Amino acid sequence: MERRIFNEEHAAFREVVRGFLAERVVPFHAEWEKQGIVPRELWKEAGSLGLLCTDVDTAYGGGGVEDFRHLVIIDEEVARAGTTGVGFGLHNVVVVPYFKKYATAEQKQRFLPGMAAGELITAIAMTEPGTGSDLGGVSATAIDQGDHYLLNGTKTFITNGINADLVIVVAKTDPAAGHKGMSLLIVERGMQGFERGRNLDKMGLKAQDTAELHFTDVRVPKDNLLGEEGMGFVYLMEALPQERLGIAVSSQAGAEAAFEITLDYCKQREAFGKPIGSFQHSRFQLAEMKTAVTVSREFIDQCITEHNAGGLSVQRAAMAKYWATDLLNDVVDRCVQLHGGYGFMWEYPIARAFVDARVTAIYGGTNEIMKEIIGRGLGV
Repeated sequence: MERRIFNEEHAAFREVVRGFLAERVVPFHAEWEKQGIVPRELWKEAGSLGLLCTDVDTAYGGGGVEDFRHLVIIDEEVARAGTTGVGFGLHNVVVVPYFKKYATAEQKQRFLPGMAAGELITAIAMTEPGTGSDLGGVSATAIDQGDHYLLNGTKTFITNGINADLVIVVAKTDPAAGHKGMSLLIVERGMQGFERGRNLDKMGLKAQDTAELHFTDVRVPKDNLLGEEGMGFVYLMEALPQERLGIAVSSQAGAEAAFEITLDYCKQREAFGKPIGSFQHSRFQLAEMKTAVTVSREFIDQCITEHNAGGLSVQRAAMAKYWATDLLNDVVDRCVQLHGGYGFMWEYPIARAFVDARVTAIYGGTNEIMKEIIGRGLGV
């Protein structure tokens, strides 16, 4: 379908992204799934093509283009290619905004050029073994020791956790103050007491490194405090709408890709002497999915436009995230059924899409939390 939110410059950028994925990622992704991680060299290649930090000022090595649609294009193409091991979305859409908005000039100069070049891979550590959607309940502490903080705690389910050189860690600098005592610290690879646990064995997203992180008496210099002390919870709440829209963008693109794969399969696969797509039940399934992804596309593009103009509300970001991820999970489930036994075979893209999709309704805040946010916005 025609997309009215993009121009010729965006189309040219999309071709660069698509070409990079086709040449440097798709042929190797199955092997990376077995290894559980993508090579660090891939990040440097992406950086050299301008696929990282597109909206960061050129003075810090970024693309200098304040246009969220470039990040949308990257996320969409990664999703359409089924290259879920690539952690660029977490880096670009989630982590970079914290540095852009809250980092000091010295921190920007110290970190952003490497982030743009793909030499410094980033992660953000919020979730703990006993704390997920309730961010105010984090137990990690960072106690003021004069010229540094003493960081202790454990984080889990951290995307890019193995590869990451910089980790934004959510911790309480004033444990007695609850969520008002939360701060964000930049923890660097090699800091004594910072250890990575195992690369977690997930149901899906097999090529994406996801790890446990352990912090034991890590001395984090005061120069690595991101923003103001005690403002961590506020910063997280301000950043979550973009993260959730990013998840919606990828999920929408994933649903469209799954549908297209299945439509082609239904035209080619025969049963009882004719293509399975010609049977009424199959046609109705395809018709319903096509309608759903088309209607959803209009809403997601509205949200992209609103966010690009700085006007996306918390509630509409929650709507986009919950709607698009539920749509994705429904579509891939139907698509597996239409593939029949082949849909259960790992070498078929739809099988991988099925398992990769499930987590989208969980991370970035569960869809139950999204509905709670939407409901509160209604005054009920």
